[in-house]
Amino acid sequence: MPDISLSRFSSSERDHTDKNQTRMSPQMEDSPQDQEDMRRMGRLQELRRNFRPLAALSFSAVLQATWEFILISNSQGLENGGLAGIFWSYVWTFVGFGFIIVSLAEMASMAPTSGGQYHWVSEFSSPRYQKFLSYTTGTIIQGLITLRDPSYEPQNWQGTLFVFAMVALIYFFNVYAASWMPRMQNLLLALHLLCWVIVVVVLFAMAPHNPAKRVFTEFHNGGNWSSMGISLMIGQISAIYGSLNATAHMSEEVKDAGRYVPIAIAWGYFGNGILGLVILIGFLLALPSVPDALDDSTGFPFLYVFRQILSTSGVNGLTAIILIPVIFSNILFNASTARQTYAFARDRGLPFTDWIAGVDPRRRIPVHAIALSCLISGLLSLINIGSQMAFNAIISLNVAALMYTYAVSISCVIYRKITCPETLPPRRWSLGRFGLAINILGLLYVFFALFWSFWPPRPSPKAKEFNWSVVIFVGVFIMSLLMYMFQGRKSYVGPVVAIPRRV
Repeated sequence: MPDISLSRFSSSERDHTDKNQTRMSPQMEDSPQDQEDMRRMGRLQELRRNFRPLAALSFSAVLQATWEFILISNSQGLENGGLAGIFWSYVWTFVGFGFIIVSLAEMASMAPTSGGQYHWVSEFSSPRYQKFLSYTTGTIIQGLITLRDPSYEPQNWQGTLFVFAMVALIYFFNVYAASWMPRMQNLLLALHLLCWVIVVVVLFAMAPHNPAKRVFTEFHNGGNWSSMGISLMIGQISAIYGSLNATAHMSEEVKDAGRYVPIAIAWGYFGNGILGLVILIGFLLALPSVPDALDDSTGFPFLYVFRQILSTSGVNGLTAIILIPVIFSNILFNASTARQTYAFARDRGLPFTDWIAGVDPRRRIPVHAIALSCLISGLLSLINIGSQMAFNAIISLNVAALMYTYAVSISCVIYRKITCPETLPPRRWSLGRFGLAINILGLLYVFFALFWSFWPPRPSPKAKEFNWSVVIFVGVFIMSLLMYMFQGRKSYVGPVVAIPRRV
């Protein structure tokens, strides 16, 4: 049985743990169970727990914004798959990702911390590899600090200015309006649902419809691949992009997190998935021509569909209804990213750790981590001025990097369940006796999605069409190895160091 205790580490590592335990401890507002979870993980409560269960669920639903993103980001699915292809790939992605999401939810119940995947890797992996795997998982997650900006960009510099405006808005809400956000979450959920109803009514009640047989059986191999099957596999990226979730990183701000964070993750995913499925069916029924939609001057097939139904003012209004929830999704995405950055810095995984992990004593939020994530987003957008291809290559890392972190964290919990399940921490949201099988199915789907996420949209692509995510992913992975060799191996000890002995 592995000995998960402080005795396995050097005196310098224990000193780091002691230092972490003596950081400021503001007045507690958490439940006894929250206090027990933080004690078991060796963490003091620095952030304010002001998210109640419904607010946590609202955060998960609005952050994911599945129906909005399946409308905005469906060009690749339409090109490689067509009407039936994007529908059926959404269905199997919804099922496959479901195994991943519930696996993550169970881990969030066992270890409800802002660290998320890198903490789970540290706690559940083999003691021999926990430090290395946890560090590389954390550094790769840092590559995800980007804005999911769906706006139309006639000129590269205009798009960059738009990102700057978004960054300013995100910083304001996540710092100066942070105390309002938990109270606003229920309103944001209502907005998310109300906007969905309006779009559904337009697509189902106002648009002329294709025959159902065409929607569910007509495929399109616009990438000119050697088979329809390969085209379908490549087009599924549109469905995958609308399935990502990062709610676990808010765990240290949710009351009774061990119970309600996994509920928020699971219910937010499946609820959003159903909303997305209804919207997708309505969109496909209303889409008169896949080639025309892909060739539309706007660059967005959903705008092509709206133009067939509504006047210009109507298109503008309906598009605004979609973008408003997306803007708030970006705000919440940054909040989640900042918490993970704060947690990784707290465990000495980044340079300038004391500054990055600093918590504002009055607001009790990681202001420096929020500022850093906004700064990186702004700097990345500058690349867009010189080369949109380079900018797109960087943000294309999003899916691949998350798939990697999911693969490592789920692999580690599978290892622990097989080798020594008795050492797993208690969880209040459990997958029960089917948990191991669900974890394995989730891991298999992760590898499946990761493999196809590296493919270009068509054979023999030009440089601007090439899927550069594989190059960027390898580059970030090599960078994380170098950071581990020159910094992490000496300064990073991993969350498991702070966890009391369990035998």
